[in-house]
Amino acid sequence: MIRLRVATLLAALLFAMPLRAEIAVQEVTSPGGITAWLVEDHEIPFTALDIAFQGGTSLDLPGERGAVNLMAATLEEGAGEMDAQAFAEARDSLAAGFGFDASQDAVSISARFLTENRDQAVDLLRQAIIAPRFDQSAIDRVRGQVLSGLASDATDPSSIAGETFNALAFGKHPYGSEDSGTPESVAALTRDDLIEAKARTMARDRLHVAAVGDITPEQLGQVLDRLFGDLPEMGAPLPGRATWQAPGGVKVVDFDSPQSVVVFGQSGMRRDDPDFFAAYILNEILGGSRFSARLMTEVREKRGLTYGIGTYLMPMAYGEALMGQMATANATAGQAIDLIRQEWARMAKDGVSAEELAATKTYLTGSYPLRFDGNGQIAEILVGMQMDGLSPDYITTRNAKIEAVTQDDIKRVAARLLTPDALQFVVVGQPDGVKSTE
Repeated sequence: MIRLRVATLLAALLFAMPLRAEIAVQEVTSPGGITAWLVEDHEIPFTALDIAFQGGTSLDLPGERGAVNLMAATLEEGAGEMDAQAFAEARDSLAAGFGFDASQDAVSISARFLTENRDQAVDLLRQAIIAPRFDQSAIDRVRGQVLSGLASDATDPSSIAGETFNALAFGKHPYGSEDSGTPESVAALTRDDLIEAKARTMARDRLHVAAVGDITPEQLGQVLDRLFGDLPEMGAPLPGRATWQAPGGVKVVDFDSPQSVVVFGQSGMRRDDPDFFAAYILNEILGGSRFSARLMTEVREKRGLTYGIGTYLMPMAYGEALMGQMATANATAGQAIDLIRQEWARMAKDGVSAEELAATKTYLTGSYPLRFDGNGQIAEILVGMQMDGLSPDYITTRNAKIEAVTQDDIKRVAARLLTPDALQFVVVGQPDGVKSTE
């Protein structure tokens, strides 16, 4: 019962943190030379720690696709002298929360712990980072979960569309294939493959860390050295740039369904491009999250062709895309594709109105502070900023950069970025009158 009450307290702390009017970010360097960003907040005895090792599943070796994903999913399945059950019991007894994940650009770890249990929680997390067991029974259990997910994806039209599009867009680069692997590659992975995947990805030369909560710079420095001091200094070389390869046009994947899933996109814009903020606003007006976005207005509101449609910029570590997705009845897929092309071309030619720009600026600047609604969310944002090469003052300067964008900026960037003829569509379904153009 005591453990249940402590766990309930931790959940309350995670989801009931107050909004902050100002986020003061400190840069901390440990005695061992490991750096992190810190937001101190001593009002509640709780700390969130977010960690990212750049490279992620893109560092899979040839023929071992899925190794990094399987490795990350098995990190918490026992460490040191503890098997999976003992590790879980130790974590729960501390009312701590750990998360382990792998994406195409990073191996990510999150930790949430109470101040009174900080030392024990850090020691436990250290074992998962430094000395995971990779017991064969745990590998086989997690492998089964991955294989189950792959089998489900093989019959899911959205997954099929995304994987088909990625292969067209990025070819043999790791971005072009499913980072969970294939059933064949995952089935062939061994314990030695996972050990090697950990050494390739989890090293100090690609480490990003953020801490938010009840911890001082001195205490954080000790935590950093304790967690990461025994990791290898260098990991595997990071991936090269991904060259956009989608030719433009339409690829239809036959799938027995009354609806077609449509994924579409073109080459995007790097996060460090001087025009990124103009492109960000442009995308919000074209196909962003609001019902006033042009594609939502034209495709859903005026014609009822879909429940929802949206676009998003994807400035990844080694490549970039401007992507969109929708689902529509097979009978209307062709009409929807034509409308998307028309709106792409209209914005490329005319830019946006003063009213659209003003309303979008109000939305983007007003909604930004709402992201910082808890220690865990702030820590995650700070690590993402580090991965993007941003400085700690970005939080305070970001809205000014939004406000500085003009109509002329949008029109110039729209003409540069939006290329209707280069739009690649992948349609998964049985769309009436729509054929592959390859």
